[in-house]
This record gives sequence, structure tokens and C-alpha cells, in this order.
Amino acid sequence: MILTLDRKRKGNPVNTRGAEKRYGSALKKVAAQVGTIIQPFTPGDLSQVPTIERLLNAYADMLQQWATMTASNMLMDVALRDEQNWKVLARDMGRSLRDEIRNAPTGEVMRQLLAEQVDLIQSIPREAAVRVHRLTLEGIENSSRASAIAAEIMRSEEVSASRALLIARTEVTRTATTLTQARATHVGSKGYIWRTAGDGDVRKSHREMNSEFVPWDEPPELDGMTGHAGCLPNCRCYADPVLPD
Repeated sequence: MILTLDRKRKGNPVNTRGAEKRYGSALKKVAAQVGTIIQPFTPGDLSQVPTIERLLNAYADMLQQWATMTASNMLMDVALRDEQNWKVLARDMGRSLRDEIRNAPTGEVMRQLLAEQVDLIQSIPREAAVRVHRLTLEGIENSSRASAIAAEIMRSEEVSASRALLIARTEVTRTATTLTQARATHVGSKGYIWRTAGDGDVRKSHREMNSEFVPWDEPPELDGMTGHAGCLPNCRCYADPVLPD
């Protein structure tokens, strides 16, 4: 018999939708501040670009403490849900396996995830600065498109908000998969069953992976990207670990 966390196939046992919504809402505040910084400047004025870049990068530096707190809240939210799910499964396990799960080395994984999240949050205003610089140069080089490019510059908040939501969607599910992998491999799991969200929005490449066994040390390549279930951009799939007897 194959023993997995999701034995009854009722969907992702680690519900991350609430965490994703809260994280996305927090990160959109960063995008709003990007818009506030850019709004007073004249679009396409090359002389103002260094000031915009300096302000956006300074804002990114100032974000570190807030980003650490915000990312920590998200990580703890997902970690608690993951831990609760394992506790439910552990009721049917022997004491030794329950102890192994409880003592899984997730601390280092959490520290790595936190560092990555802080970098991603700070990347929102930094990428906005690069985008403003690039668009301004395009406007100088192609005067016929200057007005359209100026409008694109003023859409920086909207673009940053899209980036923020992508980070939230991807990173919450990636966190769940990474924590699941840490606990599963600690107790001897060699891989997992790929599960999709089971609706019409599942991408063809991901739908074809549904119910496939994936070794933890061999993440598949889908659409030119390599990663486990839940670790690819906008991926709502999840890893259902196969556990030792």
C-alpha cells in the first residue's frame, strides 16, 4: 500500500489560500508606495530618472525590517498548517515515526525561505526603478512613442502590484512544498505524487503530471522551467509525499 498525506484525495491537505490572500494584500502595499514615489515626477524626463531610481532603491533598503516581519508571518502561517496536517497523519503512525516527524530539521529550511522572501519583497521597488530607466531611454530613442511610453511609466504601480500578487501566489505554495519535502525526506520519503487543483485552470503540462510519482531529487521540467509541484510560477499543484511503510 502506498501511504501518502492525501489518502482520501479531497484536495490539498495544506490549505494556503488564506495565507496567499494575506501575503498578497501586504505586498500590494509595496506596489502602492512605488506609485506614490513615481507619481510626482514628469514621465519621460531623463533628468529626473536618477532621482526616481535613488528613491526607489532607498525605499527597497528601508523595507528590510518590514519585509522580514511580513515574510515571517507568512512562513509561520504556512508552517503551522503544514505541521497540523502532519499531526493528523501521525495519529496512524508508530511512535518512532511520529517522533521523527516532530524533530524534522525545518529550522534551516525556514531561515533560507525567509532570506529569499525578503529579497523578493525588496525586488519590487528595485525592479520598478529598472523599468522606469528602461522606458525613459526608449522614449528618448523613439520620440514617436514618447507619449505611450510615458503612460507606461505611470502604470508602474499597476505593474508592481501584478508582480506582488505573482510573488504571493507562487511563494506561499512553494513554502508549503518545501516544508513538506523537509519533513517527508527526514522520515525516508523518496518522492511524492503530483496532485493538481483539479479544475479547468490547470495548465496542460501540469495536468499531464497529475498522479505521477516524482522523486524529490529529480524535479521535473515543465514549460522550460524546473521545479516541484507548487514551486513554479502561478502553480496551484501540490506534492503528496509517499511515505515509507
